[in-house]
Amino acid sequence: MTDTQLTAADQSDDIKRVFALQQAHQWDVKASSADARKAKLAKLKAAIGAHTDDIIAAVRKDTRKPEGEIRITEVLNILGNIQLNIDNLEDWMKPTEVTPTNNPDDKAMIVPEARGVCLILGPWNFPIGLVFGPLAAAVAAGNCCIVKLTDLCPNTAKIAKQIVEEVFEENEVAVFEGDVSVAEALLALPFNHIFFTGSTRVGKIVMAAAAKHLASVTLELGGKSPVIIDEGADVAAIGAALAGAKQFNGGQACICPDYVFVKDSQKDALVESFKTNVANNLYEEGKINKEAIAQIVNEGNFARVKSLYDDAVAQGATVAAGGVLEAEDLTIHPTMLTDVTPQMKILQEEIFAPVLPVMTYDNLDQVISYIEARDKPLALYIFSGNQDNVDKVLARTSSGGVTVNGVFSHYLENRLPFGGVNGSGIGSYHGHFGFKAFSHERAVYMHMAA
Repeated sequence: MTDTQLTAADQSDDIKRVFALQQAHQWDVKASSADARKAKLAKLKAAIGAHTDDIIAAVRKDTRKPEGEIRITEVLNILGNIQLNIDNLEDWMKPTEVTPTNNPDDKAMIVPEARGVCLILGPWNFPIGLVFGPLAAAVAAGNCCIVKLTDLCPNTAKIAKQIVEEVFEENEVAVFEGDVSVAEALLALPFNHIFFTGSTRVGKIVMAAAAKHLASVTLELGGKSPVIIDEGADVAAIGAALAGAKQFNGGQACICPDYVFVKDSQKDALVESFKTNVANNLYEEGKINKEAIAQIVNEGNFARVKSLYDDAVAQGATVAAGGVLEAEDLTIHPTMLTDVTPQMKILQEEIFAPVLPVMTYDNLDQVISYIEARDKPLALYIFSGNQDNVDKVLARTSSGGVTVNGVFSHYLENRLPFGGVNGSGIGSYHGHFGFKAFSHERAVYMHMAA
């Protein structure tokens, strides 16, 4: 039996042993100084840098992502994130002094303290980045952690385990490989905090498991992120942005634009811009360069997306661009569908693929009402030169984050919190917000002697 086939039964004793070690050791880690934590983070950063080629090879083998995407999302972004923690940790750890209301001569403060023993469950779409990013925050905050990467990326899990074992003792940070049963066994343990990135469906399972032990959670989920193209916006530039967004990781990003609202008078220009930019980005002599776009992660997800696509076409959607789905190597060409309606499944489920449905609208209130009536998305994008309309959308909708006149920017800015709301997530992280996600704000009041 290989490591990638390990089950919870195979590792039951080891899981319990490591968890017990971390429960005992958490108090020493909690009491560690900023310098000690920064040294661990620096060691983690060095190990990731040293294993850059191994990370790229493993993620490519698991996902067929382009090397440039892997280098940015799974290496450079993480190195930058770790350095951000190192550079700011002393300030983040400082207590916030509060002047007591009734007796100003006393002292009061808010002290950030480690949550304890944490579980980090990673997704398959960015298997290194969305594990080591939270891990850096957890280490900065003084926690012990057990990490479980997805079983859909076994090669990546193996290199992640190697990196962690080079940097940490298992009584502080440990990685467990294996199938879904391993994650289920870990969720049965009384962790102090659980950080999960993945689907809303699995997020509900994680939250239910956490509730049994009253563990706090950070849930980074997804949803259907809308794009609103206001009248008069530059559809040529927007088409280019959407083509790049849907190409990125094969459209398999939680903040990827999921559907578009555009004025009927601008629809054709949007389609042409999307088609032109997809052709320029991905095609050579009429043939797609498959090394430039990630495959759909597995056969099950390919079949799910194809079902959404087939249902839309059967109900009258027009294939305005793309429309090629190659099951033999799980490749979906960037596709734009027009004439879609809310009754189609493709407008009811998160797509998570390079397929983009487009709807037309008459007025902005119609768009806002549509978004208001549905689950709050992880991201919302509005392209507009009219600040009043932008303000109206912000006031009347809710989402995890918003980018105006662009895509992904609210995620890329580490000084902003990244997270969802209700169905798209609970809690946030990135930068200082990641440190806070893995910290408890402890109230301390000191009566001073007369």
